[in-house]
Amino acid sequence: MTAAGAVDDADRLGAQLVRFVRLINRTKTQLSKHGPDGLERLAYAVLFCLVHDGPQRTGKLADQLHSEISAISRQTRSLVEHGLIERRADPVDGRACVLAATAEGVRVFERNRRQRNLWIAELLADWPVEQRSVLIDLLDRFNTAIETTPLSVADPK
Repeated sequence: MTAAGAVDDADRLGAQLVRFVRLINRTKTQLSKHGPDGLERLAYAVLFCLVHDGPQRTGKLADQLHSEISAISRQTRSLVEHGLIERRADPVDGRACVLAATAEGVRVFERNRRQRNLWIAELLADWPVEQRSVLIDLLDRFNTAIETTPLSVADPK
């Protein structure tokens, strides 16, 4: 493939990614209006990290979510008030605390995850198994490339 062909493909993919992100954001907005738990996106992202990766300090969550510590702190206060996460003494440094999902937090997370999975399954219901597998594999490969490739902006000529 020529360099021009690769750039053309990147442009087509970029347009589809913009469309995808816009549609996902629209869906998230619709869900947050009708969601049974009324979780804001950032709060759900905090809960996701704690369920998936275990107890963490606020600073680590802010780094993971590319957010300000103050924003994470606001969300964690709300999550604590609703009984979805709790503060625990840091096992490494007892003077500090870590945040951890409660049993109720895990239940809420799992219910939301199930709703998401049922919706995605509905979207893919008429796709052949092979195409679903290819989509999953290619998206995994693309996400890994994003995670592992430093961002560089070539000088357009």
